[in-house]
Amino acid sequence: MKSLFEQFGGTYRKESDYAVPKLETPDTGSFEIGIYGQQYLYYLQHYHRITYLNLLTSGKLSEYLVEIDSQVQERVLRIVEQMKQAQGITKQLKENNPIKWTGIMNCVKRQAEEIVFDELIYC
Repeated sequence: MKSLFEQFGGTYRKESDYAVPKLETPDTGSFEIGIYGQQYLYYLQHYHRITYLNLLTSGKLSEYLVEIDSQVQERVLRIVEQMKQAQGITKQLKENNPIKWTGIMNCVKRQAEEIVFDELIYC
């Protein structure tokens, strides 16, 4: 009689006198997870352990993190553009006073990231 593991397509390998299940994770390909995806991974590992384990065991974790990373990047860029227009930040300011422009842009980007983190990552 087959075990439940064998009924679902599992196989065993022989090690000494024991039959050890052959467990392999599905081939997920090569995904490059960005900084936002890594931050979301940390959040899942520490605050949503069940979701993290479900994604990990199903083999969909990397794909999910890449998707979250791209969504956050797109949203941050969109908010930065909106904030630049609202505050009147132009290329002329960049040419005339690059130090001031850099400071303002760093502040705008950080504000956009905080907004998106609250919406997409820490939800």
